[in-house]
Amino acid sequence: EPVPIYGEGENVRDWLHVEDHCAAIERILLDGRSGETYCIGGDAERTNLELVQLLLDLVDDETGREQGASRDLITFVEDRLGHDFRYAMDFSKLRGELDWSPSYTLEDGLRQTVRWYLEHEDWLESVIDESYQDYYERQYGS
Repeated sequence: EPVPIYGEGENVRDWLHVEDHCAAIERILLDGRSGETYCIGGDAERTNLELVQLLLDLVDDETGREQGASRDLITFVEDRLGHDFRYAMDFSKLRGELDWSPSYTLEDGLRQTVRWYLEHEDWLESVIDESYQDYYERQYGS
């Protein structure tokens, strides 16, 4: 299946492992100042294209394929109107006041995710049925 990327794939997002997100929330609840706002970030900004390339490279690595072989699956699709170019998080207050920073690197978190899916193919097959294919077609076309 093609892997769709909106526009040129230059939209930037900051990525954060779910366990790091939960740890940050816990730190804020336990040590943060009541009523204060703390932004949580992953310190892992990547373009959508960079993220997908990394993910496909990890799949290649974990499945024994030649590095970069899956990048041919990337397909650029028309960007949606008003698509936000960048989501940036400044979590310097959380880092400075509460001495918190992410534990997982983006690559380690993605590798862990890829391994989970490869080890749970039965679960993956259960979600790839006709209803999912209909959703995919509505979102991305043929």
